[in-house]
Amino acid sequence: MARASSGVTLQQLQYFIEVAAEGSISAAADVLYVAQPTMSAAMKDLETRVGRALLSRSSRGVTLTADGAEFLGYARQIVEQVGLLEQRYLGRPPSRRLLGVSTQHYSFAVDAFVRMVRSSGVPAYEFSLRETRTWEIIEDVRTLRSEVGILYRNDFNRKVLDKLIRESGLAFHPLFVAAPHIFISRRNPLAARGRATLADLADLPRLTFDQGANNSFYFAEEILSTLSSAREIRVSDRATIFNLMIGLDGYTISTGIVSDRLDPEIIAIPLDVDESIEIGWLGHTAVPLTDQAERYLDEVRAVVAGFGVELLG
Repeated sequence: MARASSGVTLQQLQYFIEVAAEGSISAAADVLYVAQPTMSAAMKDLETRVGRALLSRSSRGVTLTADGAEFLGYARQIVEQVGLLEQRYLGRPPSRRLLGVSTQHYSFAVDAFVRMVRSSGVPAYEFSLRETRTWEIIEDVRTLRSEVGILYRNDFNRKVLDKLIRESGLAFHPLFVAAPHIFISRRNPLAARGRATLADLADLPRLTFDQGANNSFYFAEEILSTLSSAREIRVSDRATIFNLMIGLDGYTISTGIVSDRLDPEIIAIPLDVDESIEIGWLGHTAVPLTDQAERYLDEVRAVVAGFGVELLG
């Protein structure tokens, strides 16, 4: 890489932010109505000017290098501040791209997202909410595809997750600790009970979220993932898992926080096990949170507190 030189432009920063968001130079060029060779040349010139490789290129697109992820955080801050200045003094409309969140499959995370969007007070916006796999949450935040990630850890997966999170340049910030519950249909025979045991679950289908190529016990969204089950079904989304709870009397193990408004047919029953579930958010150590990300986390805390759960910190 050539020696760094001065003169990084605002346009280059805007191009770089879009390339990072799209994961593709050609896709970013299409979004911004710029010729692909122009966009590619702008990215190469930007890397020359800062004296570092910011993008890792392959036939499948581009990903951020470690330097690129850190650079993106600063680029976003600069572009956002310029946007605020233009709104204040030039009457320009606000930027549409406001916040990206990646999360394991939690209704409280969705509920908080709904509240955040409703309270944003902007006439046009572009938010992103990805309910996805554990590995992909970490990767999304590492590459700043998402600014905030929501996931859990416990004594079983803590060491492995903490190592991966640390090596990705991220930090885990605890939000609350939940007692394990089973999520089941209101029509499930266990619904009338005050508590459930592992023995009660022996003949019911266990529903878990598929982790794809990274299908390690340590990346499972559910505690007790190493226990064997005679009936196991892996799914990819919450709508499917809830349908299987209703149609097959299946269950999954989670936090106990379920929204009556968003998921009216599902209830949570305490599970008698000596375990706990620590929920927290992931952020990039080199990139301070935007105001919009702070507002989202405030909504998460408000939703959780509304269920009588004690917040940490």
